[in-house]
Amino acid sequence: MKGIVFTELLEMAEQAIGEEAVDDILDQLDLDSGAAYTSVGNYPCAELMRIVGAVSDLTGIPTDDLQRKFGAWMHGRFVQTYPQFFADKTTVLDMLAAIESEVHVEVRKLYSDAELPRFDTAWIGPDHLRMTYRSERPLVAFCHGLIEACVDHFGQGAQIGLERVSPREAVFDVRLET
Repeated sequence: MKGIVFTELLEMAEQAIGEEAVDDILDQLDLDSGAAYTSVGNYPCAELMRIVGAVSDLTGIPTDDLQRKFGAWMHGRFVQTYPQFFADKTTVLDMLAAIESEVHVEVRKLYSDAELPRFDTAWIGPDHLRMTYRSERPLVAFCHGLIEACVDHFGQGAQIGLERVSPREAVFDVRLET
């Protein structure tokens, strides 16, 4: 998993619970990486999950809720760092439909070793998109947070249905409110 995910998680946690608390968590976890993350490095997803679990334990926020908050955080970072991906999209559905065909194509150009999730999309109607998320990582809730933040970003009302197939696969139904 790319280090940017780790560095952003730690930054979000530091803002929420403080740098000292995050340092204590990292010291207690005794991670193989030594918790020395760089944004361009690659690290095991298991370490990310251990950090999320430890922050959850400390704060009492359930891990799925924490992943959703982190997904929303990352969406904000994506908007800041890659505004070009959002510039020509008029609806949240246009943006979500472009993740696999546009965004991930560009990410792979920048990071050829990136192991990205797969998003298969199908238009059910002009205001309804079905997204099937598949990943090697158990990050369905993180993806849910990204989708929620994307809806907020476009300022459109939408209902997000979620069918969890497994911790690594889910079907999201995103319907614009008319």
